[in-house]
Amino acid sequence: MKPRVDWRVSVRFVGTILKWLWVPLLIPLGVALYDATTVFPFVLPMAGTVVVGIGLEQLTDQRDLGAREGFLMVSLTWLSMAVVGAVPFVLASEGALAAPVNALFEAMSGITTTGATVILDFEIHSRAVLMWRAVLQWLGGLGILVLATAVLSQLAVGGAQLMETETQTRDINKLTPRISETAGLLWQLYIGLTGLNIATLYGLHVVGLASEMTFYDAVAHAFTTISTSGFSPRAESLAAFSPAVQWVTIPFMATGATSFILIYFVVHGNTDRLRQSDEFRFYLSILAVFTLGVAGILIADGGPHTGLEEIVRHSLFQVVSIVTTTGYASTDFNLWSSGAKHLLFVCMFIGGMAGSTTCSIKAVRWLVVLKAFRRDLFIASHPRVVRPVRLSGGVVTEEAIRDIYAYTLASLLIFIIATVFVVVNSSRVASPITEFEAMSAAASTFFNVGPAFGIAGPFASYESFPETTKLLMTFLMWVGRIEIIPVLVLLTPSYWRG
Repeated sequence: MKPRVDWRVSVRFVGTILKWLWVPLLIPLGVALYDATTVFPFVLPMAGTVVVGIGLEQLTDQRDLGAREGFLMVSLTWLSMAVVGAVPFVLASEGALAAPVNALFEAMSGITTTGATVILDFEIHSRAVLMWRAVLQWLGGLGILVLATAVLSQLAVGGAQLMETETQTRDINKLTPRISETAGLLWQLYIGLTGLNIATLYGLHVVGLASEMTFYDAVAHAFTTISTSGFSPRAESLAAFSPAVQWVTIPFMATGATSFILIYFVVHGNTDRLRQSDEFRFYLSILAVFTLGVAGILIADGGPHTGLEEIVRHSLFQVVSIVTTTGYASTDFNLWSSGAKHLLFVCMFIGGMAGSTTCSIKAVRWLVVLKAFRRDLFIASHPRVVRPVRLSGGVVTEEAIRDIYAYTLASLLIFIIATVFVVVNSSRVASPITEFEAMSAAASTFFNVGPAFGIAGPFASYESFPETTKLLMTFLMWVGRIEIIPVLVLLTPSYWRG
């Protein structure tokens, strides 16, 4: 039986991407040259990716990428970039990252914009290696933008086609009918926001509001803020900086989790799309409600923070950080009361807007689930009424609703299974953890949030987990980042058979 998937076409596209990975490697190479540290961990991968990429491009001359080839290309791209990203960590031979499993975990966490780390002692790692972590996350954020707008929305992955209804992707596609042109628009917005973030952070240093914010720190944190990623070269994350830095970072995290298609229209003077977007209003409402909830609990419980400004700042910062799946920490929220921590845990399942750099289930899916559920309750008492689900004035098809229900259910099932595995495997190696620690670690890696609670808290590390658990979490980060379906569909025999 003839295979229905031309894997050579998919691999050719992966080769084209790998061929150009030498360009971002120039950034940590420049840092290594400036600091007079070894450049070998970056020079060797630069040469290797060019050779391998060009070799993969020779597999076929065909350039047409069908839906089946698209699934394979998406999955292989993220996996191959994680493997390449791990090579400098291993070659640098610094600390926990010298171990191949840890290096792969860190690189997958980087390219999937998760932010979970296995680093224990940041001081023993060179600035070049820490910058490579930030560059990986910046690349991952840009990559998911192109993937979401140009590929997943066309493949109708888990209701991703709703992005066309909610943010009018078709309008941009009329202006930019080719993927390369759409990617160019997103590239400009992404670079512009990153540059603005760098200038703002370093500006705080210049005016004396953040003496500890060096230019290196400004670049590293801007790379991992706009991409809603969360890697920081500081062990204390954003808690290492002044309150001014934390306040400034909040709107940039929120912007990174806002649909870049909506940002495109706003930049071009069309604010109507933003005001008319049901998803945007729902997204802001989520941030407001959870912030008020966390702040109220901290005030009532009398936690580690004193003063209204401090409570509001940390509550807003952590809610925005977790909902947008950025994963920065402005404080050790492990010390918060149980109620506040459980609210943050719920935030892991939400995510920002479709068409942004955020991860998790995403606000638009939850909004459709709530609207559909309310519709079903109404029809139960009015069976003869036809009442479609509407989103920003448009009708959501029943097919899209079914896709979203299936995607949400699959996400929760995978999370439950992963939690059980983490608990059982930790007990197997005589390193037991609590159920809440296991749940938060599984949710944090699968929904690409980053920090969890307990042993994987904001100022802790995932290094203490067994290697088998870290390999599972690496798989979870990969699957969760590219919307589950592209990877899971590869495991079905019908995908490969004619």
